[in-house]
Amino acid sequence: MGWTDERVELLKKLWADGLSASQIAAQLGGITRNAVIGKVHRLGLSGRAKSPSSSAPRPRKARSSGHMLRVQRPQMRGNTALAYDYQEEPEPELIEIPIEQRKTLLQLTEKTCHWPVGDPGSTDFFFCGGESAEDKPYCTFHSRVAFQPASDRRRDKRPPYRS
Repeated sequence: MGWTDERVELLKKLWADGLSASQIAAQLGGITRNAVIGKVHRLGLSGRAKSPSSSAPRPRKARSSGHMLRVQRPQMRGNTALAYDYQEEPEPELIEIPIEQRKTLLQLTEKTCHWPVGDPGSTDFFFCGGESAEDKPYCTFHSRVAFQPASDRRRDKRPPYRS
């Protein structure tokens, strides 16, 4: 069905009454919500009657402060949790970085490690700040973590063979 003069007038009335585009499309029949929105836009209809529910703001849910908490978990494969008791190197978040080596964003240079440690939203967040490896943004340890060949990453995730 097309836009006849009667349908356009009904659209203008329903829009002014505050009905949604979906409700208007249902009342007009044979037309989609997007068609209603397009016609409203082309007609330049902007003023709408406020519905009573839209005048009162909805209360917002309070966010917990610990929404970025990192928890060490055993690696998962399929439905089985596999806890590896061997580790060649410690996890990047688990190594101890001396306080005097730690840097803020403003203290970083081309010669310092840019590895982020912690939650950027917390006051405890810092960068490693160690001496960076040549032509890399990270120190030697963090470069090995960041730049692993794909074959090594796949091999490290496989569980050890057990017979």
